Amino acid sequence: MSKPFIHDNFLLENSFAEELYHNYASKMPIIDYHCHLTPNDIANNTQFENITKVWIYGDHYKWRAMRTLGVNEKYITGNATDKEKFEQWAKTVPYTMRNPLYHWTHLELARYFNVTDLLTEKTADSIYATTAEQLNQPDNSCLGLLNKMNVETVCTTEDPTDTLQYHQQFAASENPSLYMSTSFRPDKSILIDADTYTDYLKALGEAADIEITTFESLKNALRARIEYFHKNGCKLSDHGLNFIPFESFTESEIEAIFSKRLSGKALLTEESHKFQTAILLFLAETYHEFGWVQQFHLGALRNNNKRMLSLLGPDTGWDSIGDYSQAENLSKFLNTLDGKDKLTKTILYNLNPADNEVLATMIGNFNDGSVKGKVQFGSGWWFLDQKDGIIKQVNALSNMGLLSCFIGMLTDSRSFLSFPRHEYFRRVICNLFGDEIKRGELPNDIEWIGKIIQDICYNNAKEYFNFPVNATKEVVI
Repeated sequence: MSKPFIHDNFLLENSFAEELYHNYASKMPIIDYHCHLTPNDIANNTQFENITKVWIYGDHYKWRAMRTLGVNEKYITGNATDKEKFEQWAKTVPYTMRNPLYHWTHLELARYFNVTDLLTEKTADSIYATTAEQLNQPDNSCLGLLNKMNVETVCTTEDPTDTLQYHQQFAASENPSLYMSTSFRPDKSILIDADTYTDYLKALGEAADIEITTFESLKNALRARIEYFHKNGCKLSDHGLNFIPFESFTESEIEAIFSKRLSGKALLTEESHKFQTAILLFLAETYHEFGWVQQFHLGALRNNNKRMLSLLGPDTGWDSIGDYSQAENLSKFLNTLDGKDKLTKTILYNLNPADNEVLATMIGNFNDGSVKGKVQFGSGWWFLDQKDGIIKQVNALSNMGLLSCFIGMLTDSRSFLSFPRHEYFRRVICNLFGDEIKRGELPNDIEWIGKIIQDICYNNAKEYFNFPVNATKEVVI
């Protein structure tokens, strides 16, 4: 009988890697400090009736692969039945070899459902039935799925206008197996050129109970929402930007630019960048005041296909890697905050792998010894969270910084079945260390290297974010 594709030593190529993974990495709880899970589903412990609903809905990674294979949109985001959509995904999977989707698909089937058969057209019916039966069991509700993966903390992502009602509901339930927090995502208040900008300001003003007619009142409204998020346990912000803009400005200039936009006039590029610089500096200084961590996801070229965007909306699979210049403005932004002693803990993520070394060296400019790993080079993100992308990010950080201070992996996912990506990451880094031990490039000191692995997988993030300790999770030290 042949060994299943997903087996105990998957991706582990020697005995050192196996020991590091099985004895040190595998049992560490998961802190998923950036994801897009739906708080409603967590708060109400949603039970998904079939695998399509929990696995294919909202997953634009899968959608892009299916479209490439020629699958009709009816079976992706259209009105086909859930079973028909799953069948089309099953048909696609064998063609995804060498794409990370192939590994993720089979890891997820194995970990959540103990399914070790390869997903193909031939196995689709049986796997759909098997997973549906299991998903209808109480221990495979949303919380059950998270508990299976030893998830200690999830941090969702919300707009400043969000009421956080589901975070409040979940906090009141005092669930012993999971801590759910949020991150503050104010991009819509920053992107002043958006067609819907003035409409958004009305919604933000209503949420903050402040009429936004000036830049000063916009800052007051954002501060009010930061205070509200903070009272509801928020410790992080997040920004998805092409790049960090940086232009010198005066307060009077910003008020004039804001007034010009409110009057319906188009802004010059320089004016937009001045405004964005001003509001980002205000936000970053406020985050520092509240002791938050700020995250910047840089380099996505979004919504490329305008025809499909008009039909399906954003976040449906029409984004790619951008080639923006990152270094100089980012340096000016961080330096301005540091010069005021108002640079809070910061995580920088790049989507263009050409920027790996830029960010890996940039963080060293502002790690001032005040906090371990104060400025972080974030894990491989989006198109880069696969084996090759993980290795390149880890190697850049290792060569130019201290990998031992790294806060590790996150899912950035909308799916409750995505948490084996943490296992995937852990196996990859254990194999990297194991290979270098075998080649004599690192000492055969498994105990010390195992500690570094555990720090990267869990301990560094626990210290960095200071989320509440969950006593029900197993922590291996």
